[in-house]
Order: sequence, then C-alpha cells, then structure tokens
Amino acid sequence: MADFFRGRRLRRTAALRELVRENEVRAQDLIMPYFVVDTDDASFRKPISSMPGQFQLSLQEFEKQVDAAVKTGLRSIILFGIPKTKDGVGSEGYADDGIVQKAVRLCKQRWPQLVVVTDVCLCEYTDHGHCGILRKENGDVTVENDGTLALLAKTAVSHAKAGADIVAPSDMMDGRVLAIREALDEAGFENIPVMSYAVKYASAFYGPFREAAESAPQSGDRKSYQMDPANSREALREATADVLEEADFLMVKPAGPYLDIIRMVRDEFDLPVAAYQVSGEYSMIMAAAHNGWVNGDAVAMESLMGIKRAGADLIISYFTEDFLARGLVK
Repeated sequence: MADFFRGRRLRRTAALRELVRENEVRAQDLIMPYFVVDTDDASFRKPISSMPGQFQLSLQEFEKQVDAAVKTGLRSIILFGIPKTKDGVGSEGYADDGIVQKAVRLCKQRWPQLVVVTDVCLCEYTDHGHCGILRKENGDVTVENDGTLALLAKTAVSHAKAGADIVAPSDMMDGRVLAIREALDEAGFENIPVMSYAVKYASAFYGPFREAAESAPQSGDRKSYQMDPANSREALREATADVLEEADFLMVKPAGPYLDIIRMVRDEFDLPVAAYQVSGEYSMIMAAAHNGWVNGDAVAMESLMGIKRAGADLIISYFTEDFLARGLVK
C-alpha cells in the first residue's frame, strides 16, 4: 500500500487534467467593455494608448466591432459613453438621445440576444469628472450624496427605456441601489435587474480607464466615496446594504488585487457575483507581454481563472473579445 499521496496520477495527461478540472472560464462568463463616443465622424476609431487593443469608437465603428465579436461568440457587453459636451450635472448621461442610449438601441435592434449592461455613473458626463454633483461644505468642495441619487436614478431609467438588459451603478453613492430600484419600478421596469458595483475600491489600477472614458477628476480624488483598499470587513457592510436595497448582482472592483474580497462576498451572499478585471490589470499584462517578459495569453487566462476560482460568476474583462475571436474561450 502506498505510503504517500500520489496527486500526480490525476495530472499525468491533458485529458485527465481536463477531466478533473474544478473551474473554467466560459464565453457566457465574460462581459466585454466598450467606449462609445458621441461624434459626427462616422469613422472615428481612436486607440487608447494605455490600453493596447482597445479603442474609443463612434457608433458606426462600434456597430462593426460588436458585429464581428458576436459572430465569434460574444454574449454580453457593458457600455461606457463619452458625450460631445459635459456640464456640472452630467446631463448627457440621462438624455434620451445620449450616446449610451443610442448604443443600447442599436444593440437591441441588431443583436436582440446580446446582453447589454450599462454603466450608471456621472463621471464621464460631468465637467469636473466626479461621480456626482458637487457642493461646497465648510469651504471645501464635496460630492453631494443625496442630490446625486435622483440623477443616477434618472440615468438608469433612461437606459432601461432604451432597452438595456441590466443597469450597473458604479458611483458608490450611499443609497443608490434603492433609489434606482424604486425609479425603475415606478417607470414600469420592475424586471430590469441592478448589477451593483457593491464593493468598489479607490484603486490605483483605474488609471488607463480614465484615459479611455475621459473621466479623470479635475480636482481632488474619489477616496471620500470609493472604498479604502486597506479595508475588507467594510466590503461586507457595503454588499449587505445593496442586498437589502434589492440589488440583483454584486460586483467587486478591481478583481485581481481583491480576490480575498470576491471570496468573502461569494461565501456571504447567494446573489450572482461579478468581478471587474480593470484597465490597470489588463494594461500591465499587455505591457509585460509586449516586452516578452511573460506569455500574455497564459498570464491573462491564469488571471481570469484566479478570479473565477475566488468565486466570481461573471467577469468584466478587456480580454473578452480577443479571446473569443481566437478561440481561447468557448
């Protein structure tokens, strides 16, 4: 009788390893982000310098790109909009003819089976770059929480009217899930789910996204409303609040540096858990691969697998489109 454990028996061949594999990344697990620009230039296609392989796209270029991706198996997308004009209250974010609303209508007309998630926030639409409206408090400028809620709710309803399948508030205002849920219900959209960015950290990994979405704060930072990266117990308080406010999904953002948080949320709640493999995670892998320091495909897949293993049901990832096109995910 063997006197030690022979774990290698089940790793001897590729077929055996596949047979006993505990986790996998599938096409239906992945959500592809797109940045759509409100422009009169139909051919507008601007590379995002800090995110190789990603672009700001006109509505027409977006249509071409999504059409090609759907043919390779793309199931779900999340939309971010870049408006022609910005103001202090982000009015283009909830305009009926806003760029995200136009993109949603296009998607539902062209690919009705495609799951369209919309990011609900004001940072891309405000001239100050913050996720809500600003007010002065004791001489300092701060983001007004309760006043912002009505605008977020208005944005979510406008997305639902356009045909969005899921609305995803990313602003981190207190009470926004409840405000959005009540507004959706009142407008007759009781069946539109809310994917809450329940646990969103004030992370340094967002840098490239702020170039992509043109959403960098013009002053200050977002540490007064996004979470402190040092905290983990607070994540459960935030997620619990969103569950009580009737969120349908819980999201953790970023993903890779917060695998412990994904596991905590997964163990504590029964709702579907999403994780956002953010721009900085993507850009670091791409940069290392470009320099020949790592095998980019292998590292990206290992990163995605780690997020799944931690407990995420869904992953928002900039690798989605490319991995589907090359058959790395099916």
